[in-house]
Amino acid sequence: MRNRPVRILTAKVGLDGHDRGVKIISRALRDAGVEVIYTGLHQTPAQVVDAAIQEDVDGVGISLLSGAHMTLFPEVIRLLAERKAADIVVFGGGIVPPEDVEALKQLGVDEVFTPGTSMQAIVDYVNRRFAPVPAGTA
Repeated sequence: MRNRPVRILTAKVGLDGHDRGVKIISRALRDAGVEVIYTGLHQTPAQVVDAAIQEDVDGVGISLLSGAHMTLFPEVIRLLAERKAADIVVFGGGIVPPEDVEALKQLGVDEVFTPGTSMQAIVDYVNRRFAPVPAGTA
């Protein structure tokens, strides 16, 4: 059982320069009791993975508006596996066409949030997904 709050790293990967949404989500998670580490703009997948491992996070939330989701999400997942950190859950959202949501999930993205998703839905997902497992039930 985890003896600390949930730790989530939020990231803007690639050349996307719009960070208002990820900052709002980071604040909503923080206000819900989640420890949030925001990496800032223009991060490479390798930088995100390095930070996730260094910060010992439970999950990485990626925000993408650039259309590069089918490249950047899988690269983060690949690098996590390569670094023996595949237990770090990857989720995220942004401008992702409906036909790509299922493809991303098949590639290992745990959840994809699209425009119009409420902050409460994202907070509920994090609380549910990263809820402590009672001792003896895992």
